[in-house]
Amino acid sequence: MRFRALIVAFLSFFLGMLTILNGGSALALDREQMTYDEIVGTGLANSCPTVTSFSRGTIPVESNKTYSVSDLCIEPQQYFVKEEPLNKRQEAEFVEGKLLTRYTSSLEQIRGSIFVDENGVLTLKEKDGIDFQPVTVLLPGGEEVPFFFTIKKFVGKTEPGFTSINSSTDFVGSFKVPSYRGAGFLDPKARGVYTGYDNAVALPASADSKELQRTNVKQTPIGKGTLSLQVTQVDGDTGEIGGIFESEQPSDTDLGAKKPVDVKIRGIFYARIAPED
Repeated sequence: MRFRALIVAFLSFFLGMLTILNGGSALALDREQMTYDEIVGTGLANSCPTVTSFSRGTIPVESNKTYSVSDLCIEPQQYFVKEEPLNKRQEAEFVEGKLLTRYTSSLEQIRGSIFVDENGVLTLKEKDGIDFQPVTVLLPGGEEVPFFFTIKKFVGKTEPGFTSINSSTDFVGSFKVPSYRGAGFLDPKARGVYTGYDNAVALPASADSKELQRTNVKQTPIGKGTLSLQVTQVDGDTGEIGGIFESEQPSDTDLGAKKPVDVKIRGIFYARIAPED
């Protein structure tokens, strides 16, 4: 019995030390201090930095001044696709999907600016960066929905009356959604926007039908999406902010051959705010 108790005590001590060591290494993990070989294939590059949950500070802002936004990172965590119901009496609902794109879904290194007007309205404008990712989502029924996850040319505004960026600051606005495929892409029948064939059907007499015309005449339409950035953590000393976001945008149209569906994305974001010189 004493021997068994000794074994139990030893295992408890060993597991406790292992937990402490693992916890310490996890807390010390920093992408900026790691090499490429240490990061590649782990998924760490797809994770955005986070602000400590205890940071509830403020970043003061002054009217008629502009502040720079750097290292904006947007990490999606949930995907929903609006499906039309089988019963016409029911309304369309968003159904959660599963991400098929591995480790390449986050947007990062995005730059922008925040302007404060005389009414205390903060306007966030996206400038450039890695601000797009081709993403595919799998629905429960087996359908795969590709879309161009982006926040290109995002312009978001807050309510009036702000003298600082705090945990009550929300930027709400719209952005542009480029075509999922470029103008040089060719479909299986070698049809494209500026390359390939203009018409490739078995019966040319039926080429005037609307359905075939949409498939034959390739397009790269620009869609429109909406985005809400809700700040929940602020570190006034470092100028870091973090929070949650919700985005809604259209899916791929297969170069205009089909109607897009609405896609909703939720997740977290991170950014650094500093006065412009």
